[in-house]
Formats: sequence, structure tokens, C-alpha cells
Amino acid sequence: MPSCRRCATSASTVEAGQIHALVGENGAGKSTLMKVLSGVYPAGSYDGSIVFDGEERRFRDINDSEALGIIIIHQELALIPLMSIAENIFLSHPPSRFGVIDRNAVHRRTAELLAQVGLREPPDTLVTDLGVGKQQLVEIAKALSKRVRLLILDEPTASLNEADSAALLERLLAFREQGIASILISHKLNEVARVADRITVLRDGRTVDSIDCRTERIEEDRIIRSMVDRDLAHRFPERKAEIGEPVMTVENWSVYHPLHPERQVIKSVDFTLRRGEVVGIAGLMGAGRTEFAMSLFGRAWGTNVSGKVRLDGREADLSSVPAAIDAGIAYVTEDRKQLGLILAADVRKNVTVASLRQVSERGVIDDVAELKAASDYRTRMRIRCSDVYQATSDLSGGNQQKVVLSKWLMTDPRVLLLDEPTRGIDVGAKYEIYSIINELAEAGRGVVVISSEMPELLGICDRICVMNDGAFVGEFARHDATQEKIMRAIMRNVRMSERGADEGAARAGGGAP
Repeated sequence: MPSCRRCATSASTVEAGQIHALVGENGAGKSTLMKVLSGVYPAGSYDGSIVFDGEERRFRDINDSEALGIIIIHQELALIPLMSIAENIFLSHPPSRFGVIDRNAVHRRTAELLAQVGLREPPDTLVTDLGVGKQQLVEIAKALSKRVRLLILDEPTASLNEADSAALLERLLAFREQGIASILISHKLNEVARVADRITVLRDGRTVDSIDCRTERIEEDRIIRSMVDRDLAHRFPERKAEIGEPVMTVENWSVYHPLHPERQVIKSVDFTLRRGEVVGIAGLMGAGRTEFAMSLFGRAWGTNVSGKVRLDGREADLSSVPAAIDAGIAYVTEDRKQLGLILAADVRKNVTVASLRQVSERGVIDDVAELKAASDYRTRMRIRCSDVYQATSDLSGGNQQKVVLSKWLMTDPRVLLLDEPTRGIDVGAKYEIYSIINELAEAGRGVVVISSEMPELLGICDRICVMNDGAFVGEFARHDATQEKIMRAIMRNVRMSERGADEGAARAGGGAP
């Protein structure tokens, strides 16, 4: 029953060949407990004991736990982009002969591991050329190379689309049949319910509920109630939409790939957003959703951008990010840690960084004005931190996202583009983010939400647009939208795109269409 400064008292048992899910709000102690179990936090830094194979274990570091087959895959993948799949898998333990790396053995063994996880890429493929879903499978192949017996996955599907998430969960079910135990940390309760044999709920570092999924019915309301210590009568806050005149109109918007300028990524798109409206954009990964949003935000992505954008009826200058901010557009990136925040800086600096003119005089920052502005947003956005001088890296995912939103709200935008605004955030924090989105819409701003979670889009949006292959291929009003209709629109156009690509390749090769 290990405990440490960040994690109070918690106890749990994982059986061989079991998928044990660990759920709880951000800051509940899930990742901390797993770092204790995997030796990231060494023996002596916590109280209690770890028993593995019937013996108490005192891990000095992660090498001790890996020697027993306990492998942890963190939410931020530990892969080297410019090295091959094979090099990444065997970086720490390459097969060798007479003290020299046996490259044939490395290649052969990598191919076997990739087959086990269902990945068809050649072993010498660079990791940077893989999508996030395939990179996650490389991490699992690396774990298998270390003869894993207990696999710990921290939010493994947070960055994956539905297809990649489903493939990963199927891998876990296959490992279960092989006797490999898994601990799955996830905020996606539908995925947890699909694969878990047991669910443990943590709150404030303590075990507050445990469900044996083989004998008990899985009720999401019970799990949520245990996580947040309160009832959520509705998963999404209610809002009476008052939609006004168009605030943003996009006409004939086209964008080409920055590295492959012959490839058109956004294809003559028309789009309208009204005041007080929340519009969702659905689609598979690679459909062009993020590229569309980033290109609107001062051409932050893409080349040879053409088309017109009107804000409140007037053509807007979006030629650069500062110009887009001045025009009244804000973009909340899907990668808040890498692109949305300065993690080493405090909350105060992150809140004001996009609006320095408001807290400075003659080019010199006014510390008092900066403190007041950051403190006001801390209160308004309900950011949980010791004070605005706390390092942003120390905050939970939900509070980090509130800091990002505060940064852009301080610019007083007319349009907010929110890219995966609740990724990696627990259900309690999600509700708060949804409430903030409602408040923004009620204040007359236009809000665009890009999300891979269709229930989220259905729950908070007034209208949902479906994107595929760089174009909008469907649109549904809130009262008419269903998950089945959206998926049907996506898959119908995916098949059409694939057919068109096949026909184009056949014509290029001189074959019959």
C-alpha cells in the first residue's frame, strides 16, 4: 500500500492476464502511483510496500522494475524521431555478438515485434514518419522486447483518433489472452468500460472505489461520482443558444502543404460562424481540421494560402499571427505543453504573454498591472494554483488548459478556434471547460471546437461540420446530429477519396481506371 507526498494512501491488486483500469481527476495521484510502481520514484521516497510475484520489491530505479517485466509507457512518448523503429526499440538493449551489435538480429527481432502489435512498417522506417497512433504501437513493441509481464499505459489514447484507439485496445485484449497484465490510466470511460476487468477510482491520492467488471455492472455515473465527489446530473452544461449575425465568413479558402507545395491540403473551403454559436468540426485524423484552423490563425500552417476571411462583414488581414490576433482571432492549440504554454514560466507570464501591450508602458512591463491581470483571470477562470507565481508545469492538465484559455481571452477575440480543448483532461475539469465555452458563446463570441470525441461535439455544439480530405463533406444541426450520421458522412467520403486516389494512381501508371 504505497503512499508518498503527492499520493496519500492507495492499495490495489493486479492479477496476471488482467486489464486493470485506474481512473480519477487530474491530480488524483494516478501517474504518481504508477511512477512508484515502476521505480521512477525509488524505494525510500514513499511509505508502504510493492509485492510482485509474492515477494516485496524495493526498486532503486526503473531498471530494477524493467528487469522483472514491469514496463511503463508515459503519456509523452519516449521515442527519438530521427532514429528508426528498430533503433528505438533496441536502443538500450541491442542484440550483439562478440560485443558488436548484431544488426541482422535487430532487424529480424523488430519485424517479429511489429507483427505482434499489428504494425506493417519496415523496421528501418524513421519514427518521425509515423503517425501518433503508430508511434504508440512502437512503444508497445519496445515494451514487448523487454519481456513485459505488467504493462502500464498512461493515457495511451489521448492523442489518437477513434480508429487508432480501437486498434490499441484490441492489442491490450490480445495481450490479456497471452497472460500479460495491463494497468490502463484513462479519462475515456467508454474505453475503460470496453476492456477493463477491474476499475480502481482514485481521489486526492486515495482509493475511493473499486469495481470488479466481471461481476458488477459498469455505471459511468457511479465512476464519475466517485471521481469528483459530486453528482453530475448532466455531462454537459445546459445553454440557451442566442445565435446572431455572422461574425466570421471564410470564402474559397485553400492551403498547400509547407513541405510538399504541390499537395493541396485545404480545398476551396467555405465556412460561416455566427455570433453566440458553437460550431464543431468532426473528422478523422488527417482530415485537415487542425491545418484549417492554424491556417486561419495568421497562416501559422501551410503555404500558398488563398481565399478571403471576413470578420463582422469586413475583409480581415490574417497575413501573420500578430495580424490575426489584432483582427480578433485566437487559436488554442491541441498541444498545450509544446505549443500553448511556456511550462518553465509561471501562471502570470503565461496569461499575459499574448497581451503585453496591455500590461506595459513605453515597452516596459508594469509588474503591478501584470499581477492584477493574471490574478483576475485566475479568479474568473477558476484556475487552481497556489498563486500566479506558481510554475505552469506544476498544474494539472485541466488547469493548464484554463491558463491557455486565459491567455487568449485577454486578447479579447471575436472568434476562438479550440483544437481538442479537453484532450487529457478528466471529466470534472471537462465540465468546467464546457461551462467556459458556453460563457464565451453567451457573451457573443463565435467558437469553433475541433474534437475527436463525438459525444463531446454532440453535447456542446449548435452545429457540427464534417471534414474529410481537406473539405467539408457534411453538416448537421444540433437537433439532427447523431454519432451514426456523422460517422456515415466521414466513412462515405473516406471511401470516395480512396477510390479517387486509386483511380489517379492507375491513370498515372497507364492502367485502366
